[in-house]
Order: sequence, then structure tokens, then C-alpha cells
Amino acid sequence: MTDVLEVITPGLLTTVQDRGRHGYQAFGMPVAGAMDEYALRIANILVGNPAGAAALEITLLGPQLKVLSPTKLALTGADLGAEINGQEFPRWQTVAVKSGDEITFTAAKSGCRAYLAVAGGINVPEVMGSRSTYLRGKIGGLDGRALQAGDYLPAGSPTKNVPTGTELPPALQPAYPNQITLRVILGPQDDHFTTAGRDIFLNSEYTVTTEADRMGYRLEGPKIEHAAGADIISDGIPLGAVQVPGHGLPIIMLADRQTTGGYPKIATVCSVDIMCMGQAKPGDKIRFETISRHESIQLLKEQEAALTKWAQSLPKASGRIWHFRIGIGGQTFTAQVEEVQ
Repeated sequence: MTDVLEVITPGLLTTVQDRGRHGYQAFGMPVAGAMDEYALRIANILVGNPAGAAALEITLLGPQLKVLSPTKLALTGADLGAEINGQEFPRWQTVAVKSGDEITFTAAKSGCRAYLAVAGGINVPEVMGSRSTYLRGKIGGLDGRALQAGDYLPAGSPTKNVPTGTELPPALQPAYPNQITLRVILGPQDDHFTTAGRDIFLNSEYTVTTEADRMGYRLEGPKIEHAAGADIISDGIPLGAVQVPGHGLPIIMLADRQTTGGYPKIATVCSVDIMCMGQAKPGDKIRFETISRHESIQLLKEQEAALTKWAQSLPKASGRIWHFRIGIGGQTFTAQVEEVQ
């Protein structure tokens, strides 16, 4: 285990996340994990990690990081104006870096959250089978908190050597517009709303408010009418559930959501569109479009088939990497050269 990154400044909210802490919701423990799992998985694949390895989730205003040892990185998700030594840090591809390189972020251009994966994965201790940071519970990641200046991030041993310059095909790179249509499956409690209420939900535009975080996004817009009160016996809250409390405005429940809740859920966002909410920002516009369970499953199958086909087509490096350390004028420089088949 080697320290690969030093945190010079932490950014607005930078945390360690993987695919979440599954299997503990019955005990009241939220799943946590990446808000945009698709981007996390791509970043990991591009550096030869298992798709669920821990990486950095970077929100809106990114950190300043110093590279401590030669490695490979991949940056996916939102365009936050990332640079390496003042030059553009290309997203959605494998990038080699050397000791002393500095990674900075200038400004958010599209989307909300970027994911930075390092070869070998961010190697912090697991808690309940996951390295994900759950901020409210203060567990996982680095001491259960966001990154701070002076932190050092260790990486595990790389399992695969993906050639530098390997890129996700443009057709698989998502866009992050500020007007989003979310496909939903109605229910499980859509019968707790009037016909007029359901029509308003499906035919209105909503705005993401400033009350939007990893737990959930509150929306502003036309109120949704309940049939007879806004309370139900508390039950489980799935990822993407759209709760409607008594005030009639929807809340989309996300990665750090509580495990149960007592408000009716008019709909649930389909799996392939969850990443759209993970990239939404305050002020973005949201509309809802209903689809069937079968259609939702088919969309997920198509996404996974395309991702699997791409991952299996990746070129393989020979595994032979030469590391050089050269002293010039009292300074030491490091570099690496790899052989690609």
C-alpha cells in the first residue's frame, strides 16, 4: 500500500466512495456509495480496477491534489475544469501521471460530480464491507469525513495494466444537460394520490432547490395532491424513490437516504436514470415520464450489455512497466514507460 495523492486543498465536498454498503439496511444503515455509479464504474475500468473499487467523488468545486508516485488515473462524470500541471485533464480516458504532478479544478462546466479513480483503488479501511463515506454516520472513507488539507490517500496494488490513452467511446459518454427528463415507474404508493395529483406530477416541470445533497433532492414546482393524507406506515425506501410529504412537493431519495420513511412514494426513478440525478445541480429543471417495469429492465440490460462489450474489448498492456528515477542538479525526477501489445 503506497500513498499516491496528497490533498493540498479539499474542494467543496470530496469523499471516498465505492458502490455502497449493501446488506445492512435492515439494521438502519444507509447504503451510501457513489451518486453516479455509472461514472464511478467507468473510471475504475479505465485504470484496471474492479468496477466497484473506491475512488474520489468530487462535488462542484474540486480539490488540489499532488501526485506522490507514478500511477494511472481516470477522471469521469462532471466536467469541473480539471487540469494536470495547468493543462487539460482529459475525461473518460486512462492518463499516466508522475510524482510531483498537480491536479486542479477550475470551475464546473457541466454536471455536478466527477469521479477520480487511481490504479489499485483508494485503499482506506472497509467498514461493513465498503469503503464508502457515510457523512451523517461518520463512518467509512477517511475517518468518516470529507477530505481535508494534509490528507494522504493510499492505493492498493493494481490488478490490470490498461494502456495509457484508452478511452470510453463517445457514444457511451453521457451528457449532463440542465433540463432532465427522468423515467419513472409509478408506485409503490401512487394510489395515495388523486388522479389530478398524478397528472400534475407527470405533466409539470420542477426545479432542483438548494436543499439537494447526497441524501435526497427537494424539488420546487406544482403541488401534488394526496388522496387522503400524507402519512403511511413506515416502509423501506428504494434508491430513486420519489416521496411526497404533506406540503405536496416531491423529494427524490438518493445514495445516503434513510432506510425507511412514512411518506407515500408516488414513483421510483428507473436505474439507468439515477446517474442523471447524481449530476443535477440546484436550478436544474426536472420532468417525469412514466414507463413500465419491463421497459426499465430492458433499458438496464441494454446499458449493461454496451458497457460489458466495451470493457471486454479493451486493449491489454503486456504488464511490463519500467520505472526510471533520474537525478539532475540535486533534483530527482521519476517516470514510467509501458509496453503495449
